[in-house]
Amino acid sequence: MSVPPARTLALLVLLVALVVAPALAQDGFRLSYDVDQSRPEKARLTGRLTNERAQDVFEVSVTAEALDGRGKVLARGISYVDSRIARGDSRSFAVSVPTVPGATGYRVVVSSYRTGFGSVPSGNQGP
Repeated sequence: MSVPPARTLALLVLLVALVVAPALAQDGFRLSYDVDQSRPEKARLTGRLTNERAQDVFEVSVTAEALDGRGKVLARGISYVDSRIARGDSRSFAVSVPTVPGATGYRVVVSSYRTGFGSVPSGNQGP
């Protein structure tokens, strides 16, 4: 069975785009990352998250996903980034994703955070 040249080229372009991982904007965040697939059991994604929102964000986590050729999620890894990222600030992150058959690319998204302008001082939890 032969694969049509146009489909082969489209798959190649998709693979290159997923491995190089351009900076992505998501809900006021900019993400950039690299994929290290040198270990057979897991891929390691390391990168930088920038808070481009108008306010600080708290309790920030990212989720990395291994994807098949159609974009279906095959495996996930979650990593806590920081307790507070001020507006305009950046933080580095690292997250591992299990290596699974059929994975052709990866993506990273901000999976949880909360917004606010300041934090409650320790010991003063309110009424």
